[in-house]
Amino acid sequence: MSQATSNGALGRASAVMAAGTAVSRALGLLRGMVLVAAIGATGQAADAFAVANKLPNILYMLLAGGVLNAVLVPQVVRAYKRHDGQEYVDRLLTLGYVILGGVTVVLMAVAPVLVGIYSNSKNTDQYALAVTFAYWCLPQLFFYGVSALLGQVLNARGSFGPYMWAPVVNNLVSLAGFGVFIAVFGNARETDVNLAATWSPGQIALLAGSATLGVIAQAAVLYPAMRHAGVRTRLRWGVRGYGLGRAGTMAWWTFVGLAVGQLGYIVVSRVVNEAPSAAGAGTTVAGNAIYDYAFLVFILPHSLVTVSLATALFTRLSSQAHDGDVDAARSTFSLGMRVVGLFTILATAVIVVLGYQVSRLIIVTGTPAEARALTGAVVTMILGLPFYGAWSMCQRVYYAYEDPKGMVPIQIAMAVVVPLGTLLAQQVLDPRWWVAGAGAAMSLSYAVGAFAAIWHLRARLVHVDGPRVLRTHLQALLGAVFAAGVGAAVLALLGLSDKALGNLVTCVVVGTLMCAAYGLALKAMHVRELDDLLRPLLARVRRRR
Repeated sequence: MSQATSNGALGRASAVMAAGTAVSRALGLLRGMVLVAAIGATGQAADAFAVANKLPNILYMLLAGGVLNAVLVPQVVRAYKRHDGQEYVDRLLTLGYVILGGVTVVLMAVAPVLVGIYSNSKNTDQYALAVTFAYWCLPQLFFYGVSALLGQVLNARGSFGPYMWAPVVNNLVSLAGFGVFIAVFGNARETDVNLAATWSPGQIALLAGSATLGVIAQAAVLYPAMRHAGVRTRLRWGVRGYGLGRAGTMAWWTFVGLAVGQLGYIVVSRVVNEAPSAAGAGTTVAGNAIYDYAFLVFILPHSLVTVSLATALFTRLSSQAHDGDVDAARSTFSLGMRVVGLFTILATAVIVVLGYQVSRLIIVTGTPAEARALTGAVVTMILGLPFYGAWSMCQRVYYAYEDPKGMVPIQIAMAVVVPLGTLLAQQVLDPRWWVAGAGAAMSLSYAVGAFAAIWHLRARLVHVDGPRVLRTHLQALLGAVFAAGVGAAVLALLGLSDKALGNLVTCVVVGTLMCAAYGLALKAMHVRELDDLLRPLLARVRRRR
């Protein structure tokens, strides 16, 4: 297969995934807006739910997510090249189900301890509400894990779309549940729902139960997709003699690296949770909920492009690593770095220029003060997006070569930067800016990780196509500066009202013009990666005419 044909197929796979992710993330933003309307963006209840609903995501990432990336895809790719491949995959899945179930039960038993570790709440009512939310939310861990297991098998078989579209179902179910909550119990502006002591068992069950039911639905819709892809699975017990010893070693080192990172995040969670009480009553201050909404904005462009592209590339990288084709692996890595860089740098520029308007749309039922609190966190986080994209691509290379141990020293360095930066912000900044300081520390850690990983991978790949990657990023940076200038000028000229419609129109107009200015700048600089990425989309448009 020629490189052009291979890249075209990759582009089509990435486009399918990006479409699913785009719809999912758009619904995720809408979900966040409805949640803000239901329980507010700041206050005891919002921060309590943020901690509880975040726990299964954190623990999934720690105990399953990275391990699945490190172990499952390379193992499944190799398995399907063997005559007994499906039996091996069945045993992997069965083992995964058992581990996920056992870990979920144990973690639910220690839910009060987990909430105490991540929240550092001095308000007993808020702590008790967070613990009760956690009992409802922690089962999500099992279903997130099942979704990831099935999705990675589908990816390894070349069926990329279902896994990226499944979260759409999750968001729809959660949206419906949050909407019912507002219809039954009222919204945050009309009630005292922000106070933890006012919550009833029915309110807790409806809000947290809706979130968990969405994750269950996300996992359930993948079973028909498996059958459609021709994958028939069954429970098979016993893994001895199936070569899982090496996989277990990889899983251990992946767990170590992620655990180190979580130690840093615990500091962040405790500091930002303390910010509202440190500022005193009557002051609108960003806390855990605002941090989560800022991360939602941060992760959107990463999910649209980086995750979609990296997922498609990872299967290719795993196969190339298995075959010992270093030149091909380096070419794949270079392509991913360059294309991801084009989009993350643009996204950074757009969100920096439109930070307040984007924040106002998310907190559409909140106050301008809450939107300003969110804006500070969004801007400091988004500055690290290009580095996060590069770090994510580097991770795929380590996983493809089954070398998660090689990342651990880098992850330790990143984990040191985050808490030190956050604690420094706590000492020198007003509590209103502690979350923004945590976002800046996070961005710096991604920069450290990206540069360190690229330097280290030179030995693995002989070189990393550095001059070409650097040139593309510099061209993207120049284009982004030009686009930001255009966006700032248009934003100043529009001067629309600070209402939902005005902010939406501003985002659409300014964002569109910035994208156009960026594309023209890249065209003028003859950046070929832009053509490579747009070709599948343009071909699809022509076919529909």
